[in-house]
Amino acid sequence: MFTPFESLPPHSRLWIYQGDRKFTTTEKDTISSRLKAFVEEWSAHGQPMQASFDIRYDQFILLAADENVCMASGCSIDSSVAAIKEAGSAVGVNLFDRSKVAFRIQDETLLIPLSELSEKYTGGSWTEHSLVFNNLVPRKADLENQWLVPAAATWLRRYVPRETMST
Repeated sequence: MFTPFESLPPHSRLWIYQGDRKFTTTEKDTISSRLKAFVEEWSAHGQPMQASFDIRYDQFILLAADENVCMASGCSIDSSVAAIKEAGSAVGVNLFDRSKVAFRIQDETLLIPLSELSEKYTGGSWTEHSLVFNNLVPRKADLENQWLVPAAATWLRRYVPRETMST
């Protein structure tokens, strides 16, 4: 059963999907329509999930479920992955490409391929202070302090020379 995202409790389980590019307004409408229809019918072992989604920064889909109402099962999670894949395919966006890291730099989302992280650091595209999206945030409550974090506080610190580390 669909619930507005902001109405879901903080403990709601969260899944974040990163697009390989920004969504257009029309694409956001298409994605929203498809995901709302999915969430309305989403269930685990025949029990309706209290769930929602949100699109942020025109590039990320946040899917959340209140597991106090109904726990997500393997099959229900599989069905959500299928719905996300279908929504992405409908608009030509890959939501499962893990080969790029998303940074938030000067109010823009910058995707940097893993293979170019060192070169882009040296070239100044990002620094240890740059905010990076941590798409493994487990709960809705953690979005505020764990989704956008300084690169030096993540696994990306391995690209930062020790002498420049200020954390």
